[in-house]
Amino acid sequence: MSELKKAIDQISKDRGIDRDLLVDTLEEAVRSSVIRKYGESMDVEVSFNEELGEIEVYQFKVVADKVTEPLNEIELKEARKHDPAVQLGDEMGFKLNIEDLGRIAAQAAKQVIIQRMRDAEQEIIYEEYKDRVGEITSGIIQRRDRTGWIINLGRTEALLPKEEQIPRERYKRGDRVQAFIIDVQKESRGPQVVVSRSHPDYMTALFHREVPEVADGTVKIMGVARDPGLRAKVAVYSRDRDVDPVGACVGIRGSRIQNIVQELKGERIDIVVWSPDIAMYAQHALSPAVISRITVDEEEQILEVVVPDDQLTLAIGRKGQNVKLASKLLGWKIDIFTESRYGELNADRKGLEQLASVAEVGIENFLAAGFETAELLAAATDEQILAVDGMTPSKVSDLRLAMNMLDIKPQEPEAPEAREDAPDATGADDGKTGEE
Repeated sequence: MSELKKAIDQISKDRGIDRDLLVDTLEEAVRSSVIRKYGESMDVEVSFNEELGEIEVYQFKVVADKVTEPLNEIELKEARKHDPAVQLGDEMGFKLNIEDLGRIAAQAAKQVIIQRMRDAEQEIIYEEYKDRVGEITSGIIQRRDRTGWIINLGRTEALLPKEEQIPRERYKRGDRVQAFIIDVQKESRGPQVVVSRSHPDYMTALFHREVPEVADGTVKIMGVARDPGLRAKVAVYSRDRDVDPVGACVGIRGSRIQNIVQELKGERIDIVVWSPDIAMYAQHALSPAVISRITVDEEEQILEVVVPDDQLTLAIGRKGQNVKLASKLLGWKIDIFTESRYGELNADRKGLEQLASVAEVGIENFLAAGFETAELLAAATDEQILAVDGMTPSKVSDLRLAMNMLDIKPQEPEAPEAREDAPDATGADDGKTGEE
């Protein structure tokens, strides 16, 4: 076997490049060198002789009575020295010696071969990784640039952008790291693989890897909400009544979930049982807090959650983390009230509902006008009450009479300065918080 043939076979095997593509590249490189040396008008044919294992170059000339283009024509008398049977107008091929192409032509051929091989390698890498989006990969931290960390994956590199890193997670060169492939971009310098460690789907992929029941579809991941590096909530559902989805994900003595927690550097993971009943689902998502009652507003996708006073801190969580993740997991806005605060609000609203019934207008009309309690309505002037949608002078008279009968005392609205000093409406002080 010739040295050239051995080299083609070896490169094809080592770099995974198609052998026919290599041969085509070689032929094209030699053809370019010939054209460069003799000009584009020369009629040449370049081919790889598999039997001899070498590149053959043939120059073709047309047999002519009188030669006007020496590069492409040959006189009949001269042609018959090579083939006595040749006739005018016939085409004859003459083998060229590749060594005659010279050093510059050889360098040009080498450059073409290197570029084509590089292009072929990049195409192979792109094709390989574009089908791996959504998979976990691993590599060695190589260096850091202005956009993030560069990870050596072996045949190529991946970018871990700053926004896809887990906050407070530190890396150094040489660290082995796992990440989730979120994108593969085709760029002029080669394929750009983009990975993430903070993406919610990375959590899902880890459960698929660590929990056989998730991998085979018995247990389904219904949703993931993450505060990367700190806490996450994962909603699970079992298609088999005999399989406990939480137990399957946790594993014996927590073995399965611990593998995921360690991979995410201690990120706390709450496994939540998914339910088609949004109130039940919310109750699970807000665990470990105890829930007293939940009111569902389907149209606005808002949940009013009432908890015992001593459960408010648990329900909200540190820096609002528990309710924030639960809201993200459900995709609903969640307002949390303590029982005492909810009782106060309902007492205020009860009197207002009675007055609305007397006036035969909706309570929402009073609320829209800024009258949140019966006492505020009692403090309003007749003109202010008449401004409420649906009110008439006779209804105002009926309202005044009802206020006297119910002994509703006027309450002046709070001054703006007083409101600024009041406790935050989303804090624990007034027993209510909200998240969406």
